[in-house]
Amino acid sequence: MLTKFETKSNRVKGLSFHSKRPWILASLHSGVIQLWDYRMGTLIDRFDEHDGPVRGVHFHKSQPLFVSGGDDYKIKVWNYKMHRCLFTLLGHLDYIRTVQFHHEHPWIVSASDDQTIRIWNWQSRTCISVLTGHNHYVMCASFHPKEDLVVSASLDQTVRVWDIGALKKKTVSPADDILRLSQMNTDLFGGVDAVVKYVLEGHDRGVNWAAFHPTLPLIVSGADDRQVKLWRMNDTKAWEVDTLRGHMNNVSCVMFHAKQDIIVSNSEDKSIRVWDVTKRTGVQTFRREHDRFWILASHPEMNLLAAGHDSGMIVFKLERERPAFCVSGDSLFYAKDRFLRFYEFSTQRDSQVIPIRRPGSTSLNQGPRTLSYSPTENAVLICSDVDGGSYELYIVPKDSIGRGDTVPEAKRGIGGSAVFVARNRFAVLDKSNNQVLVKNLKNEIVKKSGIPITADAIFYAGTGNLLCRAEDRVVIFDLQQRLVLGDLQTPFVKYIVWSNDMENVALLSKHAIIIASKKLVHQCTLHETIRVKSGAWDDNGVFIYTTLNHIKYCLPNGDSGIIRTLEVPIYITKVSGNTIFCLDRDGKNRAIVIDATEYIFKLSLLKKKYDHVMSMIRSSQLCGQAMIAYLQQKGFPEVALHFVKDERTRFNLALESGNIQIAVASAKEIDEKDHWYRLGVEALRQGNAGIVEYAYQRTKNFERLSFLYLITGNMEKLSKMLKIAEVKNDVMGQFHNALYLGDVRERVKILENAGHLPLAYVTASVHGLHDVAERLAAELGEDNLPSLPEGKVPSLLMPPSPVMCAGDWPLLRVMKGIFEGGLDSVGKGAPDEYEEAGDADWGEELDMAEVDGVQNGDIEAVLEDGEVAEENDEEGGWDLEDLELPPEADTPKASVNARSSVFVAPTPGMPVSQIWTQRSSLAAEHAAAGNFDTAMRLLSRQLGIRNFAPLRAMFLDLHTGSHTYLRAFSSVPAIQLAVERGWTESASPNVRGPPALVFNFSQLEEKLKAGYRSTTTGRFTEALRLFLSILHTIPLIVVESRREVDEVKELVIIVKEYVLGLKMELKRREIRDDPVRQMELAAYFTHCNLQMPHLRLALLNAMTVCYKARNLSTAANFARRLLETNPTVENQAKTARQVLQAAERNMTDASQLNYDFRNPFVVCGATYVPIYRGQKDVACPFCSSRFVPSQEGQLCDVCELALVGSDASGLLCSPSQIR
Repeated sequence: MLTKFETKSNRVKGLSFHSKRPWILASLHSGVIQLWDYRMGTLIDRFDEHDGPVRGVHFHKSQPLFVSGGDDYKIKVWNYKMHRCLFTLLGHLDYIRTVQFHHEHPWIVSASDDQTIRIWNWQSRTCISVLTGHNHYVMCASFHPKEDLVVSASLDQTVRVWDIGALKKKTVSPADDILRLSQMNTDLFGGVDAVVKYVLEGHDRGVNWAAFHPTLPLIVSGADDRQVKLWRMNDTKAWEVDTLRGHMNNVSCVMFHAKQDIIVSNSEDKSIRVWDVTKRTGVQTFRREHDRFWILASHPEMNLLAAGHDSGMIVFKLERERPAFCVSGDSLFYAKDRFLRFYEFSTQRDSQVIPIRRPGSTSLNQGPRTLSYSPTENAVLICSDVDGGSYELYIVPKDSIGRGDTVPEAKRGIGGSAVFVARNRFAVLDKSNNQVLVKNLKNEIVKKSGIPITADAIFYAGTGNLLCRAEDRVVIFDLQQRLVLGDLQTPFVKYIVWSNDMENVALLSKHAIIIASKKLVHQCTLHETIRVKSGAWDDNGVFIYTTLNHIKYCLPNGDSGIIRTLEVPIYITKVSGNTIFCLDRDGKNRAIVIDATEYIFKLSLLKKKYDHVMSMIRSSQLCGQAMIAYLQQKGFPEVALHFVKDERTRFNLALESGNIQIAVASAKEIDEKDHWYRLGVEALRQGNAGIVEYAYQRTKNFERLSFLYLITGNMEKLSKMLKIAEVKNDVMGQFHNALYLGDVRERVKILENAGHLPLAYVTASVHGLHDVAERLAAELGEDNLPSLPEGKVPSLLMPPSPVMCAGDWPLLRVMKGIFEGGLDSVGKGAPDEYEEAGDADWGEELDMAEVDGVQNGDIEAVLEDGEVAEENDEEGGWDLEDLELPPEADTPKASVNARSSVFVAPTPGMPVSQIWTQRSSLAAEHAAAGNFDTAMRLLSRQLGIRNFAPLRAMFLDLHTGSHTYLRAFSSVPAIQLAVERGWTESASPNVRGPPALVFNFSQLEEKLKAGYRSTTTGRFTEALRLFLSILHTIPLIVVESRREVDEVKELVIIVKEYVLGLKMELKRREIRDDPVRQMELAAYFTHCNLQMPHLRLALLNAMTVCYKARNLSTAANFARRLLETNPTVENQAKTARQVLQAAERNMTDASQLNYDFRNPFVVCGATYVPIYRGQKDVACPFCSSRFVPSQEGQLCDVCELALVGSDASGLLCSPSQIR
């Protein structure tokens, strides 16, 4: 059984396939009807208006309708497009078991526990016939697919066949009263328009299901006596043919398979059984663990079945439908209907070659799975699943192609898969010993070779090479040298397709395609939601593949797209030009012509064949949003421009490709404020002041215009702006413009007119306009005069003169891009009619020399009289004589096409920060580049760090420290420069070094010494701050050598011990009222790995605490340990000896401590309790502090960065670790 789709739900009681779409209806015991797409595996809709279980459901053949019947005695007809129930048919008096539409007439047949069968007209919504006769529940009723018959099964142990021929003749609306009377009688007592033709008796218990054969006069039934019976009928009678026994419980449903001579039945014994109709024997059984089966359905067109059980349903096929085939040059060999066939692509000639034997066993799925062909020897290997995997070798007689009558004897053998690996050698996989047997054409073993992975299939991979497949990877294995040539991790691969030159291979799995080189170097992976079926390479190196419902393509860079949709799945055999040759599921050869323009265009762009791209743009109809988006995404907006007619899209593309001219034209067409504004921004970026000015004028954006004139130094226009502001009565605008112009009198006037007399007075006095100041003082009066600041020297606010006064920025000259020249001529006739100044958008190129010494105001004059300027230039320069040249016609013109030096903006290079991050796995370098998120990801992966708050300031320091800024012109932003580590004069300018980092190892050593000093002097809070800052800096340190890496790791351990010890000591000082805990913490401090002077102080401290608390025995232990360190301070030694003497008189402890110095332990960094050797603990992945297991997943209390117990790869702090 090949399961295609499975659902988990309530018990499924009814199923129905849609005839055209990949849909199935499932009606549930809970009262819900589900509509599933079994191809995509998604639930499309659910309908829940029934009360109680819905036992029957059926799709209409052609209308968007389905019918359902349930335990609420209702039959409902639904429209699935409108997602609602159209109407309800009432009449049955008990549960409804099944419902079915007639294939032609507007009829529905229903079977019910009220012992009747009813036929309804769903157009007039009335019951047109009641079939009475059964004397127990009627379990099912269905129409014959062709004739006017209904078959029904009932718990009264009979199957009845009814003749409904009279119903056709009967009109639905009776003409007169007599007929209407007879209609009433019919309703009450059952009419004469449906008569029982046969009653089939033979089952010993109630019958659950009966069904007609689609074409033959056969009936199959299944009952509670666990038997399946086969019946035959003719015009006059019906009789029992045979009984199929094997089910262990009630048979719930049974049917004939539409395409094969088999019966499928299912039962409450949790199994589905398949029976051979001709031999009347069981062929196969499929079982479920816990679920009883209730219903079966078969697809009206395709080879699909569905079965409903206690916890859902399955859609399945009994046999594979993929024909076994093998392509060799211009020909194809394939297996179909017990024959090996031959097809020639060039002539499209199809012929039969030889018969191949049919498997002896009766079970399913024994047909040929794979074919392998050796052209020189004309030999064919056919593999199948017979006997758990076997092969047959046929030598095809040369002359028999086309006759197909002789039967050569096949050589057989057992093996997982068999393929030719050379002219007269083939390899067979021996799974049990995980080896490959190489055999000759006599079927004798020539060589055995073990394989490096546990393979379950082998494929051809070039002469003498095999591609071996395991569950999660494939390898290429050389049989001669017994070497692995390539290895690749993949999902489970089902088929492989080699390109024509054997350079590339496509590995097809269920939902992915992996493209790799012949050495299995990965190139790209494509994921598909719908199952991948087949594929082949075309002549350009594009992989064409099919899914269940599309033909698609995959370019070498991994871009993919749809070529066309499919009605039914096909299996591609060969792609030649724009023809796809394929086999369908019936084993017929088909040739499909496709439109390859789209993928050839994308391929040409990818391979930079721009001339090809050009010709395609000119000739083909390649438009559409997808194409424009693709060109934009790949960085060719200028190409996309030539497809687009829509002005808005043209505008966006023109801005993106920097083509100001087209943008201006589009903006004029659209004429919206937003577009003018965006045009202004882009023109400003390009330094095209004229267009900026034009854009601002169109939108009446006076503030921006004023500012533009200010930075370009256009005083004349600024004064015009002042006048405009005056006319518009815009006081703020007037004031700004006066400020920009440096016109004090104007400013005073504006303030005065606005009524701000004090401000006007101050402005006038400060700037020395005494006559105005006096007049204003008089107006204000003595009392209201504002005071002026004392001792300040006023200065006039003058606008800075711009660095560049010329109109537009000077521009680099760059070669015209391939597309610029090529596309401008589209539709203009000859390709050499280029316009000379194809690039007016950059304005006339003024030489700075011309403008020197010209005042701002005269620039426009210069611009307008450009020609005049040129004439003047020619005077007195080079006195060149005119040459006597022949008339122009004889001189061949240089092709303008060759080198048209029109400006194209240079493409921006890669930012240094990007180069840094691409090359590095060190978090510090990512932070320096400004890529904080990747830096955090790296730290999380390497050290398990989750709390980045303490690192924030350092990230910012690293970033700012690795860049410096240069001031440029006043009108452009500062230039950011990357500072590199270890830069030298001799370094190549194009090779980028790693970033300079503000933190280094020597700083940490200084901090460590400072921490030691603070600890010695007892400033514990200060010491803890220093040690923690070392811990926080270490993840962002980079060192060069391996020796330094070891030093960094050692530093982590040293600092971690101090942080833990100091935290315990500070905690001890907080506790006032718990002497026992105080003694414990003092004791644990002495077990931290400290420097000798600090250890002595810790021991002295612990000894003092314990002695005061009368824990003399413990105090004596500390005194002993202190004396063993040979203290240099005499006072320490003296105190220790005194404590020892005092304790020896009374070796007791006043209170019990959780402290056993004889048993080695580490201290938990969070709870500060000892973890003795042998007890379970978890560690911090960064600082390696130990914790009790309950702390797992918490933030480490020592380093305050990492999560305790999380996985991490370890500290990475040097490039030498990566090499």
